[in-house]
Amino acid sequence: MDIVVPIKLVPDLVEDLEINDDGTDLDRDFLSTKINEFCDHAIEEAVQLKEAHGGSVTVLALEGEETDKVLFTALAKGADRAVKVTGFDEDEAVSTHEVAAAMCAAIADRPWDLILTGVQAADDRDGQLGALMAARLEVPCVSVVCDVSIEDGTVVLHKEYAGGLSARFEAEPKLVLGIQAARETPRYAPVSRVRQLMKESELEEFEAESDGGAGSSVRRMYAPESGDKAEMLDGSAEDIAGRIAELINAKRGG
Repeated sequence: MDIVVPIKLVPDLVEDLEINDDGTDLDRDFLSTKINEFCDHAIEEAVQLKEAHGGSVTVLALEGEETDKVLFTALAKGADRAVKVTGFDEDEAVSTHEVAAAMCAAIADRPWDLILTGVQAADDRDGQLGALMAARLEVPCVSVVCDVSIEDGTVVLHKEYAGGLSARFEAEPKLVLGIQAARETPRYAPVSRVRQLMKESELEEFEAESDGGAGSSVRRMYAPESGDKAEMLDGSAEDIAGRIAELINAKRGG
């Protein structure tokens, strides 16, 4: 079972994020990025399938400042090949349509049975990469998947729905799956192993051309408004309870 995992680097939300002068995007000059959480789950699910059924795992990512480290980390976790997709301006946001076109072009000459994407990304939340790739490749797509297995060559998966419901699907390769959660917590890649691979191995590269995909555009971004600061209550339990009662009554207008 040959599996392809397109991954995305997203802004590290523990950092202070600044909006650019145009107000249409984050200021990417000093933006720190990391692998999207759901993409990490997709890598784990792919490696689990490879370990159980054989085959290979190929991970792809658009070129960026942290891309090399993330791709080598994927290799340390058990991926067999890592491809850096070039041809885009690292300082500009790339639409999901353009990413889908680039990823499809990068795997055009590669054998594959499954494509596992993260179900969505922290920076756009549109969750459309898998669907757009499937449309271009003319194969089925199932998203919000939480478990994948192979039974006699058939892909068996569980899809989550609202309200705690789930459904079991069976499908034949080739298909695209949007991974919500891997069956196991994404494994840790030892730093020593990552550094060793960075010294001993080279990443593959594929130069893509933007097809000018439509996607969506951001007209304006705004920083969250700051509210009133919290009031810290001191004193005995009785004093604090009394003050809380006063605050509640004031909110009620009493």
